[in-house]
This record gives sequence, structure tokens and C-alpha cells, in this order.
Amino acid sequence: MWSFLLWLILLVLCWPIALLALVLYPLAWILLLPFRLIGITVDAVFALLKGLLFLPARILGVRPSRA
Repeated sequence: MWSFLLWLILLVLCWPIALLALVLYPLAWILLLPFRLIGITVDAVFALLKGLLFLPARILGVRPSRA
């Protein structure tokens, strides 16, 4: 909601930049999409490694300390 209001203010104050932002935002989103997918994949791999490392402790019933 706030971003839309800011965009409207930008449209009133400086309409060429607002229109340029409106056109370039989808292009930037498409260009950055592979990096987001790589980030999701790396996060999943780290979660898998963490699960494998802590599996023996979970089998033995060790509870994580609450600090």
C-alpha cells in the first residue's frame, strides 16, 4: 500500500522517472528471479545438512537448550 502511494507521489512530482520505474521493475524482477531460486536452493541444502548433522542427537533424544 505504501509503495503504491509513494509511486503515485513520484508520478505527480516526476512522471518520467515514475514511468521508467514502472517499466523497469518487471524486467528487474525477471532478471533477479534466477538468483532467488539459487538462494532458495542453497537454503534448502543447508537445512538438509543441518538435519543430517543433528540426526544422531535427535535419535538419542537430546533437546536443544533454551537460552
